[in-house]
Amino acid sequence: VIPDSLRVTAVPQTLNKVEHDSLELKCEVSKSTAQHSHVSIAWYRQRGSEVPVEVISLSRDFVLRAGSAYAQRQATGDVRLDKVGETTSKLTIYNLHPSDQGEFYCEAAEWIQDPDKSWYAMTRKRSQGAIVNVQATDKEFSVRLETEKRTYIVGEPVEFRCILEAQNVPDRYFSISWAFNSSLIASLGPNAVPVLNNEFAQREALGQLKVAKESDNVFVLKIYRLRLEDSGKYNCRVTEREKTVTGDFIDKESKRPKNIPITVLPLKTSISLEIINNASSVLEGESLRFGCSVRSAFGPQSRFSVAWQLVDKLNRRSEIVRLDREGTLQPGPSYAERSSYGGIQVEQVRPGSFTLEIFNSVKADEGHYECRVVEWTRTLDGEWQMVGERHMGTLVSITALESGFAVTAISRTPGVTYNESFDLQCIIKPHYPSWVPVSVTWRFQPAGSTEFHDLVTFTRDGGVQWGDRYVGFRTRTAIEKAESSNNVRLSISRASDTEAGKYQCVAELWRKNYNSSWTRLADRTSNLLEIRVLRPVTKLQVSKSKRSITLVENRPIPLNCSVKSQTSPDSHFAVLWYVHKPSDADGKLILKTTHSSAFEYGTYAEEEGLRGRLQFERSASGGLFSLTVQRAEVRDSGSYYCHVEEWLLSPNHAWYKLAEEVSGRTEVTVKQPDNRLQVNQTHKNITVLENQWVTLECLVSSRTSPSSQLSVEWYVWRSGHPEKEVVARLSRQNTLRYGDPAALGDLRSRLHLESPSPGLYLLSIQNATVRDSGAYDCRVEEWLLDPSDRWYKRAEDLSGLITLTVKQP
Repeated sequence: VIPDSLRVTAVPQTLNKVEHDSLELKCEVSKSTAQHSHVSIAWYRQRGSEVPVEVISLSRDFVLRAGSAYAQRQATGDVRLDKVGETTSKLTIYNLHPSDQGEFYCEAAEWIQDPDKSWYAMTRKRSQGAIVNVQATDKEFSVRLETEKRTYIVGEPVEFRCILEAQNVPDRYFSISWAFNSSLIASLGPNAVPVLNNEFAQREALGQLKVAKESDNVFVLKIYRLRLEDSGKYNCRVTEREKTVTGDFIDKESKRPKNIPITVLPLKTSISLEIINNASSVLEGESLRFGCSVRSAFGPQSRFSVAWQLVDKLNRRSEIVRLDREGTLQPGPSYAERSSYGGIQVEQVRPGSFTLEIFNSVKADEGHYECRVVEWTRTLDGEWQMVGERHMGTLVSITALESGFAVTAISRTPGVTYNESFDLQCIIKPHYPSWVPVSVTWRFQPAGSTEFHDLVTFTRDGGVQWGDRYVGFRTRTAIEKAESSNNVRLSISRASDTEAGKYQCVAELWRKNYNSSWTRLADRTSNLLEIRVLRPVTKLQVSKSKRSITLVENRPIPLNCSVKSQTSPDSHFAVLWYVHKPSDADGKLILKTTHSSAFEYGTYAEEEGLRGRLQFERSASGGLFSLTVQRAEVRDSGSYYCHVEEWLLSPNHAWYKLAEEVSGRTEVTVKQPDNRLQVNQTHKNITVLENQWVTLECLVSSRTSPSSQLSVEWYVWRSGHPEKEVVARLSRQNTLRYGDPAALGDLRSRLHLESPSPGLYLLSIQNATVRDSGAYDCRVEEWLLDPSDRWYKRAEDLSGLITLTVKQP
């Protein structure tokens, strides 16, 4: 802790100086602090309880600065602070002013620096003061008299101000006297206590008059309510007085300004009016608000009665409402009913300020509105007397609600596709405020119809009423009214043929009357708005590829129909299969599969017996259809193609055919199996003796089908016979028949035919005779079973000749 060693001392004294003298004061400041510290010194002047005024100071940084009141005088050298010796500072003020009077003292502070380089004052002390009186050398003074105006009306207030202009007024003594028409009204001594004569003393006692000292150099005479007899000349007299050694006062110089004459006029109305309204032009239905402000010189002594009147375009005047001076409200005859419903309201919001409000205006409220004010005041006997009347008006025009009323229907999507949404806007003009009651009805005429029916109504009170004709609309329709206007939007989703047609909106403009009844002012019908609902553009593409198929009968015919693209993932397909033959003009229907996967056989399938041989399939992916004709026959040859129909489900959940397309053709050729029948063609010569056995061989080396059946017929050419003769025939059913008995003779009985193995046929002749000699061969027929289980001869082949010679022994 650093000990406090600061000492500040000055000689306490009282110095009496005369204006323009010099003043010199000294102050001793010392310290014995061991640490490094700085000292700041300041001189102050103080008068009584006033805030001390800084004269001049020397900061810890040795900066010399004068206070604001003495800065100019320091600059001219009239104020100085000098250091005399090690511890003494001297204040010098040259050319003293009366304002320098007061107590002077010095104040010192010891400062020390913290480690963070900031300075703070450890201690601060002040010296004892020196009282300095400065006697002014100028004793002159002047007086002037002021008032606001010269002409007044009975009852108005008046204030006279007597203003003393002199130096050092607080240290001097003055008395004031007031005179009216050269007669003394009141006097005011140095003690500021007024003394009034008899008449004015009574008025002062009643609070009608006041004499007072407002400040050291301003004195006031105020009459609160002037009378006619107060007209005249007013003046004040100021006398300087000197206080003797005994304490008595003696009059010195006395001065008075020029008289001020005032005129007090008899009572007449002084009211002025100002009328305001919320708007000079309003929309029918909006409220009219008027304000009527009254200014009066009488103040609270007077009262007002107010009448509001309307002058219409035909210059007919009608009274709306009257407010008498007692505050009783009386509506005019033509406004009585409207007022009873609260449609007219009059208020006195504060003294002299009146308002009129007309709610829910109508066109007939248009015209010139007047505020007529009568001013009343009480006479001395207490009766009310009309002082005067003033009136002021303002013009109000009202735009009829139906003015410019129009309705337009618009849509940005006059053409939409199934299942798309579309919006219809009913635009109401002009742009009415939301409180204007408008009902909007959307009407609808279906495509192909000639009648309109109500679809939905947005009622005037904000409700929604649906028509009972088109119930299906309600599930797919939304209606919305804009918050900032009466525009109504109709939004329809999942459009279908049902929503195609002409739309129209009808708007009705309403007004709610003061008695809560409704009046329809106008109705307007919009333009027709035709909405076309189109089916989607098809994307159906069926493969147009052509191909040729050649196959053997009894094999399956594979036919494909490929849908390369479709309009929707939800598309269903009907597929009709046709075959076209060269002998026919048009293709014939084989099979139809409907979009619901039902099968229908065509007449061609019935006629040709194809029903049992047809197999239809659809791939899992849905785009590939196949038809297989099982066990193909040669007559199945032809040009095959498919006819594809694309079906979609409408928004009304009904299937409709969107598009159809024909595929490329598949040329089908069904042929019989290739002929592979071969009989051994080797020529042989056989010689035998009579009565021997001889066996002739017929060998089938290959055949078309293992399941085929063979028939074998043996022939012989004998010498002397023109044609070859049938010897024997083995049918495909293994039935044996011999040739003509007459031709064969006894050979028939000696023949034996057998087939020891498939394809090997042996003809044996027992007890051969010379007549049996000849050229033998066999003819083989191959029979196949067709897909209809009918046998047909596919091929035949002849063997090589076997020459048989029978000799006698």
